[in-house]
Amino acid sequence: MLIFWSWVFLLLGMVTALAITVDVSKRPQPMAIMNVTWPITGLYMPIFGWWAYRRMGRAPTKSEQAKQAQHAREGHGHHHHGGEIPKWQSVFVSATHCGGGCTLGDVVTAPIATATGFALLGSAVLGHFVLAFIGAYLFGVLFQYLPIRAMSDASPGAALRDAIKADTLSLIAFQFGMYVWMLIALYGWLGEMNAFTAPFWFMMQIAMLIGFVTSYPANWVLINRGIKHGM
Repeated sequence: MLIFWSWVFLLLGMVTALAITVDVSKRPQPMAIMNVTWPITGLYMPIFGWWAYRRMGRAPTKSEQAKQAQHAREGHGHHHHGGEIPKWQSVFVSATHCGGGCTLGDVVTAPIATATGFALLGSAVLGHFVLAFIGAYLFGVLFQYLPIRAMSDASPGAALRDAIKADTLSLIAFQFGMYVWMLIALYGWLGEMNAFTAPFWFMMQIAMLIGFVTSYPANWVLINRGIKHGM
């Protein structure tokens, strides 16, 4: 049964990610990195990820964006006074941004750890976790660095420092939630960290969702303190 439900939820995640990808191609995000982040979110949030994207991330179509830009140039821009974005929503999107980099790092490093039998202190589990953290940190900082460079005149060094400050706490919180669940899954159902099996990725899917939840308070604190900008 575990294999059956693993494939069900993995396929739902892939379908959700594909649906978001297709929609994003027609409605590119103002912040380019979110064109990658939203589909990744769909991978570990099957179905719900589509709702979250539609509710909080969907942008106008390319033609609508062109019309808005033209109206703005002509001085006929329309201002909608719908109020500011709710705080919970801003933090949610920021958490998906963090989750996108973490998830990508985990997806890249898990097969490497399994294929190489990488271990630390004689532990394959510790080897998996350390490689996952390194990959998640590199991609996470990159996901922060690129928009900082694109949206400001900060130097590469300053942008990198800001990216590290903005991502470190939320990344640690995300990975912590993920590790706790994977340890539970390892001794409860999996038996080994084998990245070439469907149950492993089903457990990772759940782990990433839990990581998102544990990173949410960290993103709230970072935004409140002005270390990270709400989205």
